[in-house]
Parts: sequence; C-alpha cells; structure tokens
Amino acid sequence: MITRGVLGSVLVLVGGLVVSVLPVSSPLDDLPLRHDTPGRLVGLGLVIGGLGLGGWAWLELLRRVRTGTGGMLLVHRAAASWSAPLLLAPAMFSRDGWSYAAQGVMTRVGFSPYEHGPSVLPGAVVEAVDPMWLDTPTPYGPLPLAWGALAAGLTREPWDLVVAHRLLALVGLALLAWAVPRLAAAAGRDPVYAAALVLPSPLVLAHGVAGLHNDLLMVGLMAVALAVALEERWVLGAALGGAAAAVKLPGGLVCVAVVLVSLPLAATLGDRLRRLVAVAGVSGGVLVAAGLATGLGVGWVHALGVPGVVRSPLSVTTQVGQLLSWLQQLAGLPGPSPVEVLRLTGTLLALALAAACALRAPTGVPATAVRMAALTALAMVVLSPVVHHWYALWVVPFLAATRLGPRAEAALVGLLGLVGLVAPLDSTLRARGTDIAVAVVLVVGVAVTQAVGHRRALAAAPREPARLVG
Repeated sequence: MITRGVLGSVLVLVGGLVVSVLPVSSPLDDLPLRHDTPGRLVGLGLVIGGLGLGGWAWLELLRRVRTGTGGMLLVHRAAASWSAPLLLAPAMFSRDGWSYAAQGVMTRVGFSPYEHGPSVLPGAVVEAVDPMWLDTPTPYGPLPLAWGALAAGLTREPWDLVVAHRLLALVGLALLAWAVPRLAAAAGRDPVYAAALVLPSPLVLAHGVAGLHNDLLMVGLMAVALAVALEERWVLGAALGGAAAAVKLPGGLVCVAVVLVSLPLAATLGDRLRRLVAVAGVSGGVLVAAGLATGLGVGWVHALGVPGVVRSPLSVTTQVGQLLSWLQQLAGLPGPSPVEVLRLTGTLLALALAAACALRAPTGVPATAVRMAALTALAMVVLSPVVHHWYALWVVPFLAATRLGPRAEAALVGLLGLVGLVAPLDSTLRARGTDIAVAVVLVVGVAVTQAVGHRRALAAAPREPARLVG
C-alpha cells in the first residue's frame, strides 16, 4: 500500500513535467513531449494514472484503519512518503505557485504586492505566471509574502521558489497532523480515522502539496487554533486564528468556534458578546501586527476583490447570477447586474450564518465547536463569489473530526477522492480540447473503478468498532 502510493506520486511528478506550465526559459520546457498532442496525452495519462494509484492506496489505508489493522504511525508514514516525491515538482494543477514565487520576489525588492502585479518584475520569475494575474495585486495576507521574500533572498530561480513555498504547505500539513486527531478526540470521533481521511487524502496531496496552495497553511493554523482553544487556551487560539487570517482572510472564521468552546455551558448573550470582542481584538491585533512586522501593512484590504474578476464555474452564486443576467438581457430589463448582487448576497449570508452561530449555538461543548467550524467554513465556500477545487481544504479537517452518519461519511470520502482526481482538469491543460476530452474520460474511468472496488472491499472486510473518544 505505501509503495503503491509512492509510485502514484512519482507518476504524478513525471507526468507533471510534461503537462504543467513551466517558465519558457526552463530547460525542461524544451522537452519534445510538451509540445505535441501525443506527448501531452502521455503525460496526462501518467498524471491521472498516478492520482488513481494514490487514491487506491488511500482507500486501502482507510479500510485498514476501519478494521483496526492500521494506526497513527501508518497514517503518518503514508502522508510523508506520498508527499515526498512531489516536493521537487513544479507548480501543478494551477499556476498559483508561480504567482507566489513572483510575489515573494516583489516583496523582497520593495514592490508592494498589494499595489502592483508581478509584471513589474523582469526575467524568468514571471514567465509562468498566469497572464490574468500579471497586473493585479495579491489578496493574500502578509505571512506567505514574508516567507516568499525570505526565500527570494536566497534564490531568484522560479522553480526553487516554488519548492520553498511547497515547504510552507508542508508546514500546514504538519499542523493538521497535530491538530486533527485532537479535534476528533474532543468531538468523540476516532482520531486515527480522522487523520487518515485528511492527511494522505487525494485532495490534500494534489491541491495542498502538489498545488502548494496557501489554503493548506491557512487551514492548518485554523485547526491548531481550535485545538488549543479546546484545551482552555482561548487567547492563544484567537492569536492563531489571526495568524490564519494573515495567510488568507477566511482563516479568521475559526474564531467563531474559538468563542463557542471558550465559554461555559449556557453562556448569556452578554458573555458571548464580551468574548467575541476579546477574541476579535486578539486575532485582529495579530493580523495587523503581522502586516506591520513584515512592512507590508494592511494593503491586502484593498486587494480582497481581486479574485472576483474570475467567473468561477464552481461558484453557485456566480452561476445563478449569470443565468439571471442572461434572462435580464433577454427580457431587456434594466437594473444592476444580477451576478454582482448575488455574489454580494452570498457573502453576506455566509457572514450572517457565522454571526448566528456565534450568538446562538451551544457554548462549552467541544463537539459543537468543531461542528460549527465545519459549518461556517462550508457556508463560506458554498456561498463564495469564487470557488476553486482546493477551497474544500477549508472544510475537510473539521468535517473529518465530526461524527457523521454513514451516508455523510461516504460522501466525504467520495469528495476527498474525486476533488483530488479531477485536479488535472484545471488550467494546466491550457484549454486544449483534445487534452480535456481525454482527461475527462480517464478521470471518469478511474473514479468509477475506484468506487466499485472500494464498495466491494468494504462489503468483504470485517469492521472493528470505531475507536471513539469521549
């Protein structure tokens, strides 16, 4: 099983050298396979085959944990060994990693990424940046930018800078390895199974490690924030919530759960409001202090609308808004753009739900706090004006730590496997029709094969009682 997962990651790495976007000055960009359709399809097959092998190994790991034949050491071995081959890979499944590299260099040389886009830089570091983001500021917080600036003090080679940011993603993975079992134990869930669901999952490996998205670090800090708050250290939890927001602003949502778990049972409205103010003060202070300490300030506030230039096909509010906009144009009706109205409405509804949880959800109950962390993150993802596959990272650690019914658990396993498997359908394919068609066929074939095989294996395997805590 471990060997199968390692082989899968190696295939993803090798295939990624063919299908991933690389700087044009990179010697590997001249590989013949990269520039003809048969070659790209070979690389694509290797990537999807590797993801399929990794998913197969992960499903077997889950079965071993469920039957009591696998423990936490096996889970950690799987996560570490399956991540290792991806450490030196280029930015995969999106170009965000190349943007991180350029933003780090900008920070290092004195161009504020909150005021300028990467196009202000000369040379190879901007060659693989998505043209959509070349002239736009970044909405990310100061912590990943400061790390990028530190790395840029050692090298200006784009690939090396991508690897440096992948190390930061692995920090997020390590934080989850510490926090998820503790959240699960507090919520009465099997800690080993919760860790197995998250750490070596296709979602985390494909989007968090190979894709090196800042979201993995953000959710790692969120999970640790709630875990320490469960140990009656709410001030530290609030500070870590602020650190999560200093990676990406939605990380601050965990502060709602920090408030709930830090109050006694049946807390009054006054108690809630006072604790909300205190937690907001601590987390907000950390966020502002991070900007001041790095010299970047709070310019990210002005760049929060940058992701909204994308009409994300996974955003419910965007898609419904586009449908209403088409109907509006068809009928010749005046008025504001339904897309913008629904996007704003969705964001406000998600924030209203978070506020309602803070003011009305039961206090002093660890399982409730974990569940509310999952609920508020899920609402923000579902109602967000922009949604990408890797946004599922915001929710999964908290859902995995929550006791779920059989159907919900099966849906979570399916989500974790499928979102990782469809990673090659992102911008890496550079919109070539043949590549996309072949990728869809391969993904569907692998997904169906895995689902059928997993169902049969579960039916045949004996199941031990879950190792519940609490």
